[in-house]
Amino acid sequence: MALQNAPEAAQAVPIKLDPVSLVLHSSGPVFVVVWMLIAAAVLVWVITVLKLIQISRLSMAQARFEKDAAHAHTADALFSLAQRNPDAPGGRVVLELSRRGGSVKLLESVAKRAIVTESQRASFLMPALASIATASPFIGLFGTVYGIMDAFLRIGQQKSAALPVVAPAIGEALIATAIGLFAAIPALVAYNALNKRVDDLLSGVEAAADGWVAVAAETSAQPAAVAGAVAGAAAGAPAFPSVNAERDLRETAPIPLRQVSTNRPPPPPGGSAGQGR
Repeated sequence: MALQNAPEAAQAVPIKLDPVSLVLHSSGPVFVVVWMLIAAAVLVWVITVLKLIQISRLSMAQARFEKDAAHAHTADALFSLAQRNPDAPGGRVVLELSRRGGSVKLLESVAKRAIVTESQRASFLMPALASIATASPFIGLFGTVYGIMDAFLRIGQQKSAALPVVAPAIGEALIATAIGLFAAIPALVAYNALNKRVDDLLSGVEAAADGWVAVAAETSAQPAAVAGAVAGAAAGAPAFPSVNAERDLRETAPIPLRQVSTNRPPPPPGGSAGQGR
């Protein structure tokens, strides 16, 4: 009688296998895993939208700055243009160049450091997408393994492998894997697409930075040459000597007066007296 009533009692238990019920009524670590994966899936879409807005704004500002910078042939014009476009990555690189002067190598080092800073700014939140894409399937697999273990424990406790006993635990296990994939696949696709756009943006900045460094270095070298010429003129030297400076100096030098020799022999004694006689 007791064995006959056990299957009837098992059949009387309602079976709820819809995803919402499985998520809300999951037990133990599976509950924690499922809600972690749901939060990660939502976070993926939030980060994707924010990064799309950020990269689109940076790309538009950079394109506008490069278009205007193509007509700037002096450092003053380039620096003033960068001050009007502080949102463009190239504008911030040029502003760093304006704060430092010196040789071409020094300006190239400053530009490289500024580009690294722009790369870090453009890649913000990208590691989060990579981490979600990598870790979510394994987290879902952990929930799956624990759910199957829970199913076998229920079978051992109730001495029955009926569907009402096994189905909830197996359903929790499978829903954890599904949510893990739902978080990982969009994160992987979004990371690859956004990383490609970031690389294109930074490649354009690096290519244009060589021209900005050349303009800044050429203009910064002119004041040094002018200062050297002014210092030479103040010291009495010609500011810009010609190639034939020695010849010009020889032609324009005054003719020296003939000097009277002081090495003549003295007159003989009594010479003047003899002449008088």
